[in-house]
Amino acid sequence: MEILTHKANGILTIQFNRPERKNAITAAMYQTMADALVEADGDSAVRAIVLTGQPEIFTAGNDLDDFLKHFTPVAGVSEDQRPVFQFMRALSGCAKPVVAAVAGAAVGIGTTLLLHCDLVYAADNARFSMPFAQLGLCPEFGASLLFTQLAGYPRAAEKLLLGEAFPAQEALDMGLVSKVLPLAELLAFAQGQAAKLAALPPASIRATKALMRRARDGVVKDTIAVENAQFGAMLGAPEAKEAFTAFFEKRKPDFSRFS
Repeated sequence: MEILTHKANGILTIQFNRPERKNAITAAMYQTMADALVEADGDSAVRAIVLTGQPEIFTAGNDLDDFLKHFTPVAGVSEDQRPVFQFMRALSGCAKPVVAAVAGAAVGIGTTLLLHCDLVYAADNARFSMPFAQLGLCPEFGASLLFTQLAGYPRAAEKLLLGEAFPAQEALDMGLVSKVLPLAELLAFAQGQAAKLAALPPASIRATKALMRRARDGVVKDTIAVENAQFGAMLGAPEAKEAFTAFFEKRKPDFSRFS
């Protein structure tokens, strides 16, 4: 199973489990996680959710072969029906608290999704990146807004325009994560925080989360719509084609001919 789920003591744990491909996410994996989140949101026995990967890797982001195949427009299938949209909609709209435990690399959507979690903890080996511009693309699912709000424009611009990876301590300084821990302590700590949430009055936790997010929900929704329209248009453009071709050919892309 490429996505593992386990429910115990009021906590649903969702784990990326494709280490041989660096936990690169396929459409099927997105669908499994979307279904698990929707089910958990309606299950009174679930009071908190933990999202994690392996000690050496959180996720390398989208599986590019699978992503390009499933992003191609299909007659009669609207964009928001695609598994990645279903997953991100379920994550961002989840009424229950979501705790992320990140070890190793969190690439692309692996970092973007953290912006929609409530508590994010990182191991000291964690590295984050949003290399959209390097791929001839743009930020997705509210990252241009939410990351800029967290980090401030100068540091967000550095990370989103250059797309370079940054370590856990820098993520802590920018507010992307709440705490950095030794790798061996990460998952137990995240599970412990989820257990604290699960022991609190569930209606109070849901109401508090909803109130904190109330002011941002509308503008985030609008930002996602603009970003995803731009993302889709750029995906078929020459710059992205060069970036993806270079990736599959294992060479450095050449953008010198573009203006």
